[in-house]
Amino acid sequence: MNERFHIAAPIAAPTTQAAEGLRRRPFTVAEIEAAVAAGIIAADERFELIGGEAVPMSPKGIRHERLKTWVMMTLARKLPESVGFTPETTLRLSVDTFLEPDFVIYETAVGLEGLNGGTCLLAVEIGDTSFAYDTGRKALIYAGFGIAELWVIDADGLGTTVHRLPTPTGYRQVSDVSPDQTLSALNVPDLEMRMADFRAARSEP
Repeated sequence: MNERFHIAAPIAAPTTQAAEGLRRRPFTVAEIEAAVAAGIIAADERFELIGGEAVPMSPKGIRHERLKTWVMMTLARKLPESVGFTPETTLRLSVDTFLEPDFVIYETAVGLEGLNGGTCLLAVEIGDTSFAYDTGRKALIYAGFGIAELWVIDADGLGTTVHRLPTPTGYRQVSDVSPDQTLSALNVPDLEMRMADFRAARSEP
C-alpha cells in the first residue's frame, strides 16, 4: 500500500451561477423525491444532488458492470450477518445533497433507514470514465459529510484509491492499493478482497 497524505481544498459554494451571472435555483432532496413520485422526473434517470444542484452521472459500460457484479458477490460471501450492503442506493447526506455510490456498507442494526454520513461504514465507487471525478470532487463531498472510508476502484487498471480520516476539507489519508495487494476495511474487520482475483476470474490479461 502506497500512502500519501492529502489535505484537499475547501468544498466550493453549494450553488453556482449561470453564465449570465444569475443564481440557479437549488432543490432539496424532498423536492426531487416528490418530482420522481409525480412522474416529472423519470425513476430511472441517473443523477446526484449536490448542494441543491442535479449532477448527471456518466453511463456505465460493460466492464464497470462486470466488476460491480464481482464486487457484489464478494461482499455477499465475506460480510458477517451483522454488516449489510446495498448497491446503487440513494445515500441522503443533507436536505439538499444525495449521492448514489455503487455500494454502501453499514451495520444491519442501523439498516437503510438509519443510513447517513455518520453510520456508513464504507462507501465503494467503481470509477470508469468517472475515476478522476470520484477521487477528486466526489471524494471531497464524502469527506465533508463524514463518511469514514471510501474506496474508489479503477475499472480499467483495477487499482484502488482508499480514503480515510475524513475532515470538512477532505480526507487526511489517501492510499493507493495495487490489484495484487489485499484491500481491508477499517471498520469491517472481516472484509478483505484483492482486485487481481477479479482479473483471474475473468481470465483477463
